[in-house]
Amino acid sequence: MKIFAADTWTIEELRDQIDDAGRRAVLIPAADTQQAVLETFAQALDFPEDYGVDLDALHDALHDVADSVTDEGETPVTFIWEVPATFRADRSFGVTCETLQDAESYAGTNLAVIAVCL
Repeated sequence: MKIFAADTWTIEELRDQIDDAGRRAVLIPAADTQQAVLETFAQALDFPEDYGVDLDALHDALHDVADSVTDEGETPVTFIWEVPATFRADRSFGVTCETLQDAESYAGTNLAVIAVCL
């Protein structure tokens, strides 16, 4: 997982870099609370209805994304996660990062996360 300040690159510059690398970019919009972050990931990943909106569901959905790249030949994906200061100050930020890092480790090069600190 890479973490950048918002003034390092614009979202468009990051998208261009991801596209140039032959990857698919998925923007995860900013959210202030753990629940709101999980809901934005749920929308972006199109969680199945039987998934909850919790860290376990995020973990499972990220693994599903990685598996679909491997098993179905989909384009590798990079998530651009916009992270506001209010959420970075919340202790659940670290747990969310661990979940994302676990998914990256599981997926190898098929899934990557860039956190952009707003």
